Amino acid sequence: MMSAEQNELITRIGPGTGAGTLLRHYWQPVALVEELQGDRPLRAVRLLGEDLVLFRDDDGRYGLLGRRCCHRGADLAYGRLEDGGLRCAFHGWLFDTAGNCLEQPAEPEGSTLHQRISHKAYPCAEQSGVIFAYMGAGEPPEFPGLDCFQAPDEYTFAFKGYVDCNWLQLLEVGIDPAHASFLHRFEEDEDSEHGYGLQFRDDVADSGLEMTRVMRQSFRPEIRVEETDFGLQLLTLRDLDNQGMHARVTNLLFPNAIAIPMSNEMTITQWHVPVDDVSSYWYAIFTSFDEPIDKARMREQRLELYELPDYHPRINKSNNYGYDPKEQATRTFTGMGDDINVHDQWAVESMGFIQDRTAENLGTTDIAIAAYRRMLRESIESAENGSDALPMMEPRVDVTEVNPVTIDAVAPRDEWEGSWEVCDKARRDQSTWARG
Repeated sequence: MMSAEQNELITRIGPGTGAGTLLRHYWQPVALVEELQGDRPLRAVRLLGEDLVLFRDDDGRYGLLGRRCCHRGADLAYGRLEDGGLRCAFHGWLFDTAGNCLEQPAEPEGSTLHQRISHKAYPCAEQSGVIFAYMGAGEPPEFPGLDCFQAPDEYTFAFKGYVDCNWLQLLEVGIDPAHASFLHRFEEDEDSEHGYGLQFRDDVADSGLEMTRVMRQSFRPEIRVEETDFGLQLLTLRDLDNQGMHARVTNLLFPNAIAIPMSNEMTITQWHVPVDDVSSYWYAIFTSFDEPIDKARMREQRLELYELPDYHPRINKSNNYGYDPKEQATRTFTGMGDDINVHDQWAVESMGFIQDRTAENLGTTDIAIAAYRRMLRESIESAENGSDALPMMEPRVDVTEVNPVTIDAVAPRDEWEGSWEVCDKARRDQSTWARG
């Protein structure tokens, strides 16, 4: 059982907090590239408890600045995008993407005051449809060599969604393999061609087994967790009797991302990003090994479920997550429809804005959650002490080579070990872009 002090340590993310200091050592998603489309490429954003302004300058460079002008505190979200930067509408001070003050037009001719002004600014980088920001001290780290960053643009698609709770309970769902057999249980198997979020309705590794049936019938999995240079690798085994052994390999990419299979042709890499202590976004990059992604279709499907401009889910606590007791009695375990994101959203939001972990009782299937919390506490201590011995960042780790396997596989019960590596190699051999 966790103490109240430990729970505070791993959930609070504002400047100067333990978890906040740690998360600032890593690149964090701040917006989708599509959010800066249009005539005015600027958005007010909130990330890790800080109010900021994200913009694109005349040369296509991204800037992330403190929202309040360092002159008199006016709101830069209403500034003018011109002359190579963002100009405050109050007195015309002009800032570039690095926070340098380029002009102070009301100051006397020849004044050098602007040369001594440095506005809060964070480096940004675009990766696979997502704009990432580095909010830590010193030089930003390299991006890991994940498939989602290596794939050509036409093989990736990025989206996001808002969740009304603390980031950590959102992340912990992704390293809890046992919940899928219950929270996402469907009492029938059907075509998922027109569905969204139904990754548990796909055939498993060309075996002809519907994932829904696997999850429904094998509800007591064996979960193995291995600590790695990048975080944790989870191996979930489900015995299918005479149909073989199902092995599902997922990963915790430290500190706040997961990599999971959507199908054997597509994976999802998903970050769980704190807006502040009590609200979050998930950012997902879908990566195809097979065919280029129909981005327009995927976006259209998701916009049926999420509202712009803030990507809030249409089905949420205000409409009881679409709960239907008749459906719960006959078709789904939750009675909350077919989108598993809604199921997850209900589960994590129902815990409260910040889960009280002092009252929980972990079981055997929570092995990855317990391991991650230990890693998180140890890494917070290391970060606060100035150590570079952090997952994904140790000097001995070539982060550009970090690209863990994420896949489902089915093999004979006595030959399952290594089956996922065989499946992964096969799909890479058939892919036009993936590394072997």
